[in-house]
Amino acid sequence: MLSKIRSMGISGISGYEVDVECFISNGLPAFDIVGLPDAAVKEARDRVRAAIKNCGKKFPVSRITVNLTPAGTKKAGTVYDLPVLLGILAASGDIKPVPDDSAFFGELSLSGSVRPVNGALPMALAASRLGIKKLFVPYDNASEASFAEDVEIYPVKTVSQLLMHLDGTEPIERALPPEIENSKSAVLDFADVKGQENVKRALEIAAAGGHNILLVGPPGSGKSMLAKRLPSILPDMTREESLESTEIHSVSGLIGSSNPIVTTRPFRSPHHTVSAAAMSGGSAVPRPGEISLAHNGVLFLDELPEFSSDTLEALRQPLEDGVITVSRVSGSVTFPAKFMLVCAMNPCKCGWYGHPSGRCTCTEQSVRRYQKRISGPLLDRIDMFIEVAPLEFEEINRKPDAEPSSEIKKRVDKARDIQNTRYAGSSVSCNAYMDTRAISRYCDLSPVCQTIMKRAFDTLGLTARSYDRILRVARTIADLDGKDQLEPQHLAEAIQYRTYDFTSDN
Repeated sequence: MLSKIRSMGISGISGYEVDVECFISNGLPAFDIVGLPDAAVKEARDRVRAAIKNCGKKFPVSRITVNLTPAGTKKAGTVYDLPVLLGILAASGDIKPVPDDSAFFGELSLSGSVRPVNGALPMALAASRLGIKKLFVPYDNASEASFAEDVEIYPVKTVSQLLMHLDGTEPIERALPPEIENSKSAVLDFADVKGQENVKRALEIAAAGGHNILLVGPPGSGKSMLAKRLPSILPDMTREESLESTEIHSVSGLIGSSNPIVTTRPFRSPHHTVSAAAMSGGSAVPRPGEISLAHNGVLFLDELPEFSSDTLEALRQPLEDGVITVSRVSGSVTFPAKFMLVCAMNPCKCGWYGHPSGRCTCTEQSVRRYQKRISGPLLDRIDMFIEVAPLEFEEINRKPDAEPSSEIKKRVDKARDIQNTRYAGSSVSCNAYMDTRAISRYCDLSPVCQTIMKRAFDTLGLTARSYDRILRVARTIADLDGKDQLEPQHLAEAIQYRTYDFTSDN
């Protein structure tokens, strides 16, 4: 007898439909799974056999063939355990045929309980797009999957519970989306930072426009401390951004029942020993890397020159395009990668180049060699270069009286509201992603501004890319100032953020 159960699979961070076809025939007892299954899918045979027996059903002593369609797509993971079990029971006549408007996924334990899997939200969103009305998921995945609209989510704890629901004995209660609460209790605050007003101003501009920024200064000047407080002034995530980030984190196994959806902008801070594959994404079946996990948030690279050149160069294309394509033998997958790149570095190997104490022991040649670990093309993609000077004793000794993050965030939100209105209906999300047409329209320069820009272009040796990035930063400064037109002071401030000379004697 033949049965078909609808299920879902994951390709990259997108869900797609998988039909689980089960055929039971006479012959020597066998249990085969076909349709390009990986080792985890093949091992479902043992889990399914034990789960059927432990839920009080009889495992058929026949020839069982399970086909996962589309058969030409590689199937990975344990998501097909539950639909395979239902397919066998339906084909053997132990349960009634399963409604065609329902889909199932979940991992089985030997006892018959249903365990959570990765990628529940992407699969639920795909089920909604496919017109599936009812989706049965593991209990611990229900909160996450419930954020998909137009599909009813039913949390399943055990196989026995599901079978009683299907025969109408004891219906399972539908899961509803939980209330979303933005937890900000653990967010660091700029009120704790002493001094460094110029750096706070630069970070405010970066947050308002989504710009990339590099902080350069000696050890202990506060580079990492300032960068880690950046999330406290970033704009709140929209629902679309939350779902996008949750899909990525879900596939990576970073979503649980206690945190079913990403509500705060991601802040990823990989160690400098991270490999290029871990940064960009990889493995035999491509998975999101740090670049994609930082989507809609911040990627913070501390000790920038200590990262390998391959790892740093992997950032170049995503910084321009907002996506990254990972190609492996199993296929190519494109992951979203719109993030703010925030970097911190010492000016030299010992860290003290240009420090007033004069304790630097590096030669001029070693300083330049250290700084050349960062390629020119990568530096050209960074909008702002900020010097973080060491604090004076008086600044360290006084009590913190700095402006809190909440006040800074109000200005950032106001500037982002202006950008949201300006770019409504377009693919541009903030000033940092303005294309050439948007720059021409919204960054028109007056004759005075053209003179300033020409002088900077000739003096600093700017490229076309850095020219555009200066205009984007100037547009953000004007938005913070509430101005429609770029003015000389806006342009001058934007230019100064690209004038830092690493090897100058500070």
